[in-house]
Amino acid sequence: MSYQVKEISTKPFDGQKPGTSGLRKRVKVFQQEHYTENFIQAIFDSIKAEGATLVIGGDGRYFSPEAVQTILKIGSANGVKKLIIGKDSILSTPAASNVIRKYKADGGILLTASHNPGGPNNDFGIKYNVSNGGPAPENVTNKIYEITKTIKRYKVIEADPVDLSVIGKARYGPTEVQIIDSVADYVELLQDIFDFQLIKDFLQNNAASFRILFDGLHGVTGPYARAILVDTLGLPEASIQNCVALPDFGGGHPDPNLTYAHSLVEVVEAKNIQFGAASDGDGDRNMIYGKGAFVTPSDSVAIIADWAHVIPYFKKGGVKGLARSMPTSKAIDLVAQKKGLEYFEVPTGWKFFGNLMDAGRLSICGEESFGTGSDHIREKDGIWAIMAWLNIIAAANKESPNELIGIKELLKKHYAVYGRSFFSRYDYEEVSSEGANKLVALLDGAITSSSLANKTYKSKSTNQDFTIASVTNFSYTDPIDGSVSKNQGQVVLFDDGSRVVFRLSGTGSAGATVRLYVERYVGPEAGEKVLAGDTAEGLKGLIEVALEISNLKQFLGRDEPTVIT
Repeated sequence: MSYQVKEISTKPFDGQKPGTSGLRKRVKVFQQEHYTENFIQAIFDSIKAEGATLVIGGDGRYFSPEAVQTILKIGSANGVKKLIIGKDSILSTPAASNVIRKYKADGGILLTASHNPGGPNNDFGIKYNVSNGGPAPENVTNKIYEITKTIKRYKVIEADPVDLSVIGKARYGPTEVQIIDSVADYVELLQDIFDFQLIKDFLQNNAASFRILFDGLHGVTGPYARAILVDTLGLPEASIQNCVALPDFGGGHPDPNLTYAHSLVEVVEAKNIQFGAASDGDGDRNMIYGKGAFVTPSDSVAIIADWAHVIPYFKKGGVKGLARSMPTSKAIDLVAQKKGLEYFEVPTGWKFFGNLMDAGRLSICGEESFGTGSDHIREKDGIWAIMAWLNIIAAANKESPNELIGIKELLKKHYAVYGRSFFSRYDYEEVSSEGANKLVALLDGAITSSSLANKTYKSKSTNQDFTIASVTNFSYTDPIDGSVSKNQGQVVLFDDGSRVVFRLSGTGSAGATVRLYVERYVGPEAGEKVLAGDTAEGLKGLIEVALEISNLKQFLGRDEPTVIT
């Protein structure tokens, strides 16, 4: 049967440049006539669409069902052979990466704006992943962007919409469509990675003394958490909350940090829950939080790396290497050094880890922005990190049957061996782009002129002296393909090893976001009391100096950050 391919005339829209995690804009921008169609056509024009098999999914946010039908129209007209789609257009980002790899698809289109709010007045996003299951590299996203600047037409086939709620096979024009269970393949993957029986035995034997609470923040991970924690591990229904995925995330901000995951923090503290965890809108981020014990993402990935030997996946395949994004604290570096493992510092963006993984040089990695993962897929993975912690806690308790080991105890043990990197991030969201650019220009000027080198600043509140050793703009040369990524953030390094990093973020949909990262290392010899100290107190002097050096408050017109993590 032949199907009529229509060519629709269009013209370019400004600003369709994908960032590190795809194209993110307000829903109303995507709803403009031809806007979404242009970008999807640009994706198909940038890849070999004819005869391709692609995976389609996302976090279920507002405008997702309409976008899937648009992909069907344009994909079929461009010769796509098969589309594998998550039921109800839902596939978490980690689950989509797994499906791409498992079914040997040529790539995938993910409909997500990650941790950004959803709903008709908030954000939507479209992201392309390549055949390894990871985010498209810059040579692909740049190609997509160039096409969006000159696009004159897109192609469609008009047919009846596909019912996304029915698992099974269908067709859209000449294209085969397979609607799959959104959860099953991913649960099977995790059962091959972790010791579910060990975890289950520990949780059942300590049901009264070690309770769990997972908060889905009404994002995509709710169904996954239910399938794993309740259906597989046998935990009670009270172990999960906010686990119904909603198009607007229940009106909340699905970002698992101390500010936006307050629904988890409040219940954990009020009910004395030993292990709390949350994930974000599309399921690639996580937060670990127990009664009086918050785990920074930097510490989390370091502890997972240190305990990797108790996880079956790493028992079998070993740990090839470790890595972190540049702004992330150096806690994982210390683990790598102690264990004699290769380690890497890369720019922000999971695609940089993917190259190392594909080359067999990286197993475990993380970002300070609550992203943690391994080479089991090519995306960060929130549920994976939570299950890694449960596997480690179960194993630690098996080793110490007379002492209940929880989050606080694991942190204490880790600091006693490796010391502690006091770390915090200040986010200044939707600030003036002009002010943000002036801040960057000031720091770039200091790099060019060396005007800050060897200057000493004194904190007024703590009386500490901080002497600047260097100011640089982080640049990365990929050891696998030789590609160079420049201007990845201004780094102020002090002579005591403390560090302050400034970055302009490209993942927002309105205004500019400036991120300030502050790190101060204290060795194990400092003792338990100092190592267990309050983060804000440990960093107070350094933060004061960072604000003074950058004139941040004046440039951004903000006395306080939007979010502190």
